[in-house]
Amino acid sequence: MWDFILNPMVTLLIFLYQLFGNNVILSIVVLTVILRMLMYPILARQQEMAARQQEIQPKIKKLQEKYKDDKEKLAQAQMELMKEEGINPFGGCLPMLVQFPIFIALYSAINFAVASTPFQLVDLSDRLLIPGLDGLIPLNSVFLGMDLTARPQPPDNPMYALALPLLVMATTWLQFKMTTASRKKPEEEETKSSSKKDKDDDGGGQIDQAAAMQQSMGTVMPVMFGFISLSLSVGLAIYFLTSNVVGIIQYSPPGKKVLDRIFGGNKPAPEAKDEIVVESSKKSGKKSGAKGK
Repeated sequence: MWDFILNPMVTLLIFLYQLFGNNVILSIVVLTVILRMLMYPILARQQEMAARQQEIQPKIKKLQEKYKDDKEKLAQAQMELMKEEGINPFGGCLPMLVQFPIFIALYSAINFAVASTPFQLVDLSDRLLIPGLDGLIPLNSVFLGMDLTARPQPPDNPMYALALPLLVMATTWLQFKMTTASRKKPEEEETKSSSKKDKDDDGGGQIDQAAAMQQSMGTVMPVMFGFISLSLSVGLAIYFLTSNVVGIIQYSPPGKKVLDRIFGGNKPAPEAKDEIVVESSKKSGKKSGAKGK
């Protein structure tokens, strides 16, 4: 079943290798960019659901204060609130479950493409779905004096290959900061406007705990991916680096604006709807005020 995703991915990578004149680095970069672009609508939906859940945090906090002694009623009230707001509580998880197998398949495809042992080369040939591509095996696995099948550290590779894990760490950190920046702003505003009493209650404690966990992830993730890049092949480190750079572009305001235009972003619609509701409520408020006078 896994081969159903993996074999087409390997075939596409080898086809790109042929298309770009036996340049395996360019093939990895282009394939990574293609998949990141195709997955953008799912990623955008995931970010949208996370942002909408953050927007209702003040309402959730009020429910936590109201039902602090009854967890069952609190859970029911939170589910009803999400239903009213049109938020799927699993909306942030489902897109991740969809994209995870695809990115793992891409990771595995690159691993197969830069195969170094005879067994891996035979396995790579058996996975190709287009006749004639097996004549390209073994691939040219040397780029700028670096062996793509080896780890980016001496004596397997030159000393300058160690720059790759460092770049992976830096771009992982930057991408994480960009993806969480929009969610941290509402939390910071809420924390500033909260009184000392609010900070000591259960809701404030949960917000502080979530912020601390988020900060820990921002530290652990870059180190983890840097260590993985140091331990595995140069080709996979280049994949991580490319994926991070594309993610940074996607989450930057100019990049997001362009991609939302291309893919038809869903975010403007709810905002326009909210503005209409606010305007109508203001008008109704003015009418009721006029009647009162």
